[in-house]
Amino acid sequence: MIMAAVAGMSSSTIAFAQRVDDKYVESDVVPLAGKEGFSFSTRAGDFLFKPYSLIQVAGKFNYYDDENLNLAEVDRVANSGFAIPNAILGFSGKAFGLITFNFALNAAQSGGALLQQAWFDVNMSDAFRFRAGKFKTPFQNGYLATLGQTMFPVLPSSVTTPVRTNLSLDAVQPSLYTGFDLGVQLHGVLKNRFGYQVGLFNGTGIGVNSATKGTSDDHRGLPSLLYAARLSYMPKGQMPAHQGDPGDLHNDKMLIALSGNVNVEGNSESSNDFRAGVEFAWLKNRWFLSADAYLLNMQWTSRMQRAGSFTSWGAYAQAGYFATDKLQLAARYDFFDRNGTELAGFLNMPAVGFNYFFARTNLKLQMMYQYIGKWGHETQLERDNDDMGMAYHSATVLLQYTF
Repeated sequence: MIMAAVAGMSSSTIAFAQRVDDKYVESDVVPLAGKEGFSFSTRAGDFLFKPYSLIQVAGKFNYYDDENLNLAEVDRVANSGFAIPNAILGFSGKAFGLITFNFALNAAQSGGALLQQAWFDVNMSDAFRFRAGKFKTPFQNGYLATLGQTMFPVLPSSVTTPVRTNLSLDAVQPSLYTGFDLGVQLHGVLKNRFGYQVGLFNGTGIGVNSATKGTSDDHRGLPSLLYAARLSYMPKGQMPAHQGDPGDLHNDKMLIALSGNVNVEGNSESSNDFRAGVEFAWLKNRWFLSADAYLLNMQWTSRMQRAGSFTSWGAYAQAGYFATDKLQLAARYDFFDRNGTELAGFLNMPAVGFNYFFARTNLKLQMMYQYIGKWGHETQLERDNDDMGMAYHSATVLLQYTF
């Protein structure tokens, strides 16, 4: 059967080590444009199919605060050992000189998150592209970076950790980021400097692949969806999606961006969530510098029968420097007002690490250590509760292979 299928490809060629130079071919997992690799292409060049994979194996150590419970030392070590953060197999490509597409499964996940992404772009021009499917929502530069090219093996805790609203309903503990979601988006780059993304999404996140939303009770007739937009300015040309690449040590790019979204009845009809963010990134030869700040405001719905709202915000700044052509040193400071602006106290989470790139093998070793400090809380109980579920000391060693 396989031989018959290959024989039937008389109008096409199977290309090995073909150069993928189409700038629209993307994966959000590994870099593809301009990379040599394994791909299939028609003789006319109007169809390209490129498989890829990313495998990450991590060793983790997490040591928790005893929250004044006088726990034994052995009880304060949890969620430690070996893990597979990502085991992704996907393919990307182009068709008919107009369509680009991407599909990826993550075997390290389960449920709806098993389908990491599935989308296609209709590329009319650099300035006007239309995307539909499951993909990254346009919010936070650190999350939009290519997964296999991040400076640290884990995202900032202020991005991924749920806020603490001091309510009994677990359904109203969202995180400040929006991640992967299903929807549609208009996007493009004008004059190689001005970028835009305007999208409409389910607002249910990566774990849901079905249509589950209705209309808003508080905003009559408005669909309960996520409405998102991001505007960016790149004065030196388009910013690469990596946070340091040994093959890109002689470049000078900068990005400044604003983003925002509204998730109408985003948490089981309990709140309408507004998020806003500001981003900065600068790639200068061996240096990579970036900083993001973001805010979440939760307006309670009438069903909650609760006055007021809840506002939390976070920010981080990070820097990386290639001490050699293969060794990148990294440092990050992460800030999180997890308990909201109405309560005193916040979390600060410095981290240090390094990345080592093995030449000509696509192997990458990442190591990092992070500490949680708690400042400004009025009571010991509030101080203990603010980092609930978060590791006081954490260390991660991650070995990554990409194809």
